[in-house]
Amino acid sequence: MTIEWARLKRQKKVESIDRGIYLRGEGRCRVMLLHGLTGTPTELGYLAHYLRSRARFHVSCPRLVNHGQPMSVLARTKWHQLYDSARQAFLEANREAKKEGVPLVVGGLSLGANLSLMLAAEFPGQIAGVACLAPTLFYDGWSVPWYHRLLPLVDYTPLKYFTFFRESHPYGLKDEDLRAKIAQHYAKVDLHDSSEAAKSGYAHFPVRLFCEMGRIIKRCKETLPRVTAPVLVVQAENDDMTSPRNAQFILERVASERRELLLLKDSYHLVSADRERSRVAERLQQFCGSLIASGAADIGGNKGERSHAQVAA
Repeated sequence: MTIEWARLKRQKKVESIDRGIYLRGEGRCRVMLLHGLTGTPTELGYLAHYLRSRARFHVSCPRLVNHGQPMSVLARTKWHQLYDSARQAFLEANREAKKEGVPLVVGGLSLGANLSLMLAAEFPGQIAGVACLAPTLFYDGWSVPWYHRLLPLVDYTPLKYFTFFRESHPYGLKDEDLRAKIAQHYAKVDLHDSSEAAKSGYAHFPVRLFCEMGRIIKRCKETLPRVTAPVLVVQAENDDMTSPRNAQFILERVASERRELLLLKDSYHLVSADRERSRVAERLQQFCGSLIASGAADIGGNKGERSHAQVAA
C-alpha cells in the first residue's frame, strides 16, 4: 500500500447502484455472503454461482452500505452503518428462510466474516452456521506496511480525513493473471473518480474507514464467546493481509461445538476468487449440506460433544 493525500469534495449519493447478487435455487438452504471493506458482491460471485448451480441453494450477496458510492460518501461511513446494513440484509434473508422452512447460513470475506460473526452472536437461535473467509481481526499479513500500526493514533487526528491507502501488489491475489488485470485497472483509477467502484471495487482505502474497521474488529472480538452456531473458517497460510493467527483466535474463543478450519496453501487474502476458489466453494457446499442433513434442528450448534477444529491442508 502507498499513501496518497487529498481533500475530497463532499459528493452526493448515486441512486442507480444494484443491491448485489441474488440467486434463487430450489429451497434446500439459504446462504448469505457479505463482501469485504471497499469490495463488491462480485468478489463472492464465483462462490454464489457455484452454490446455486451445484447445490441449488438460494444465495444472496448484498452490497454493504455506501459501497459503490463516490469515495467521499464511502469515507464518511461509520462502523454501525456497516453493521446495520448487514443486519438488515440478514433480517430479510431470515424472513425468507423461515417462510421456506430451510436453514440459513451466513458468511463473508474479511470484513464480511467479522460482520457474520457479530450477527451470529446477536441471533444465536436463528443462524444455522457461519462461514468465515479470511476473517480480519489482526492486520498482520506479510504485505501490511509498518505504518498501518499507527492507525489507532491517526484516529485521533485530522489526518484521517485526508489520508488514503492505495491498493498495491499483490492485491490479495496469488493468481498472477487475475492480479495483472486488477493492477491494470487500478493503475487507471484516480482518487477523485469512483465511477467504476460499484463494479470493480475501490483502488483506495480511506484511512478514516480503516479506523471504523478497527471499531468493528473490537466489537467482533468481544462477541466471539456468544457465537454458538457451527463455524467454518477458511484461511490462507500465506495471506498477505491477515495471518492464520486470525483463524486460530476465532476458533479458540467461539462457544461453538462444531469448529472447522480449511487452511489453504496456494492463495492470498481473496480466497473467494483466488487459485483455490473451487476448493473453498466445495468445502462451503459441504458445510451447508451437512447442516441440511442434520436438519439444522439444533440451530445455534448446541448438540453433541465439542469437536476439535478440523484442518484440511
